[in-house]
Amino acid sequence: MFTEQGPTVRELAVQALSSIEHGYDLLAPKFDHTPYRTPDRVLDAVADEVRRLGPFGTGLDVCCGTGAGVGVLRQLCRERVVGVDFSAGMLAEARAAFPPEGERPAAGRPVAEGPAAEEPAGEAPVAEGPAVDWVRADARSLPFAPAFDLALSFGAFGHFLPAERFGLFAEVYGSLRPGGQFVFPVGAPPPVGSRAYWSLLGFDAAMRVRNALWRPRFVMYYRTFRLGDVLEDLTRAGFVVRLMPLTELGRRPDGSPRARLVVATRE
Repeated sequence: MFTEQGPTVRELAVQALSSIEHGYDLLAPKFDHTPYRTPDRVLDAVADEVRRLGPFGTGLDVCCGTGAGVGVLRQLCRERVVGVDFSAGMLAEARAAFPPEGERPAAGRPVAEGPAAEEPAGEAPVAEGPAVDWVRADARSLPFAPAFDLALSFGAFGHFLPAERFGLFAEVYGSLRPGGQFVFPVGAPPPVGSRAYWSLLGFDAAMRVRNALWRPRFVMYYRTFRLGDVLEDLTRAGFVVRLMPLTELGRRPDGSPRARLVVATRE
C-alpha cells in the first residue's frame, strides 16, 4: 500500500478520521493502488460465472467506487450499465476510466434532490460495449424504478451495519425487473486462530474503538457480513437465493470453495 502510487501513512490516517463519504473522496485518486480495490482475479471469476446466467440487457453496480464492477458489467450487458456511489471523488475517478462521449439520463426514476444525490453525469458509450452512466446516490435509498436485469457489488458491504442490510437489499430488489438477479462474491471465513482470522478481528476491534471515541464515524467492518444472516436478509427482502462455487478462486484444504457467488433472484 505504501508505494509511490499508493496513499501515504498520513493520508490513510486522515481518511480514517473522516466520514465514510469524505474519506473515500480523499482516497479516490489512489484507491486503485491499494489492497482495498477488488483483485482482477475475483472480478474475472465473477464475470465468468455470471455470464452463464445471462443474457442481460441492463446492469447496476451498487457502490461502484472507481468502476471495477462496471468493467465487469460491460462484459455482461448489451444495452446500458449504471454505476452508483455516494462519493463524488470515487465517481470522478470512475468517469475518468470511462470517458463520456455524450449525455443520456440514467435508467429509472429521477434522482431525488439533496446532498445524497445528483443528476446523472452522462454516459460513456464504447464502440463494443453498452452505454455507461454514473449516478451519485446513497445505496440505502436508490433512485431507480425496476429497470435492471443484473445488479452486482464488490467489497462494499462492510460499510453497512447489520441493521441496515435488509434495507439495502430491499432497495436493490426494487431496482430490478422481475427475473433480475443480484450477485456478489462471498469469501469463506478464515480458520479460527489463523493469521487472517486475528487480522480481521483486530481490524474490527480497532474500528469499534475508533467509532466509540471519534466522530464522524467511519463504518467498515469485516466480520459483520455473516453468510447465514445475509441469506436470511435477502430472503426477507423478497429474493430467491442460491449459492454457486467460484471454483476459479480455488478450494480450501477440506475441499470447500474459497469463495462463493451469491445469486439472489427477484421472481
